[in-house]
Amino acid sequence: MRRLIALSLVTLCVLALTGLGVWQVQRLMWKNALITAVNERTQSPPIVLDATDGQWPALSEDRDEYRRVTVTGEFLHDKEVQVYALTEAGAGYWVMTPLVTDSGATIFVNRGYVPTDRRDPATRAEGQTTGTVTVTGLARMSQDKGWLFLPPNNPAAEQWSLRDTKQMAKARGLGHVADYFVDADASPITGGWPKGGMTVVKFTNNHLSYALTWFAMAAFLAGFTVWWLRRPKTQAPKF
Repeated sequence: MRRLIALSLVTLCVLALTGLGVWQVQRLMWKNALITAVNERTQSPPIVLDATDGQWPALSEDRDEYRRVTVTGEFLHDKEVQVYALTEAGAGYWVMTPLVTDSGATIFVNRGYVPTDRRDPATRAEGQTTGTVTVTGLARMSQDKGWLFLPPNNPAAEQWSLRDTKQMAKARGLGHVADYFVDADASPITGGWPKGGMTVVKFTNNHLSYALTWFAMAAFLAGFTVWWLRRPKTQAPKF
């Protein structure tokens, strides 16, 4: 009876480990498809975002995240929001500036990164472009939640860690804005700040190694159990 119970537990463990391996294979296939799709979006010609009757076209995370887009309008520099960022260039801020089209529709543009000593717009006045501009970049979905270690936004204290378009619009009295924003590309800006084109498009893909680990553990456990059951009785360990 003890052997039967032990064998049943081992069988369940082997099945569970194998199931985890299969799940990681499925995750691998999904991640590879995602990487392929995102690569195509970032390298394809930009689509023109043009609001109609004050409404922006619907974009979804599954179909359009990181898609190249272009949008035309005028910046409202007095309404910008600086969102804290940790980048390859160090700590600083994303400069999130609302852009208004001729039809009156508003969309936030992440104009790029500035270091902490350039947070104040007065330190980069040359880069506050006026008049009609055309911005090309990547479509990003509004961020109403982030990683566990990211604190929530505190608009009253001007402490921003999430690029939440609705919350930023409310804090700046903008009314309705698009549910997504545009990460501007690296096109030169007078004065050099903000610095665009710093969107990180990388996806961790360790699913194959995880799958092999789970399958190896299942195979080892199954093999050890078979050896243990078939070993000569004289080699039986004493407990």
